Amino acid sequence: MGVVESIPPEALLEDYAPPLQEIAQRLREIVRHSAPDAIERVRPGWRLIGYDLPITKHGVFFASVWPEPEHVHLGFHQGWAMRDPRGLLKGKGVTKRVRWLTFTSVDQIDPTACAGLLEEAIRVATMSRGERELRAMDRDDGP
Repeated sequence: MGVVESIPPEALLEDYAPPLQEIAQRLREIVRHSAPDAIERVRPGWRLIGYDLPITKHGVFFASVWPEPEHVHLGFHQGWAMRDPRGLLKGKGVTKRVRWLTFTSVDQIDPTACAGLLEEAIRVATMSRGERELRAMDRDDGP
């Protein structure tokens, strides 16, 4: 199998309007500040910027910045198992596991709330599958 060249995040974001690029750049800053050891890479098939924790050979995917034509998501791959006491995460009933925040303006971004959810996403990503299942069963809203 050949080596796949990585796409710089800026190249992915060039396809989006400047306000969406600004949102995505701000979210990238928040992720890098919250998880400085995370590996950032574009996942071209999904057209998003993914973040992996370098704790296994291939990393553990825990978050993404996902631009779309009308907004940008801050996504959490194992969001179904995350604690979200403020009820900010969207996606329950839409996807089985992924949850997200959606932004149409950079002014909507609450860096403290995003950082808290990123910390929770890191905790969940480092759990075993069984620990995530138990945690989800402990919550009122279930998986």
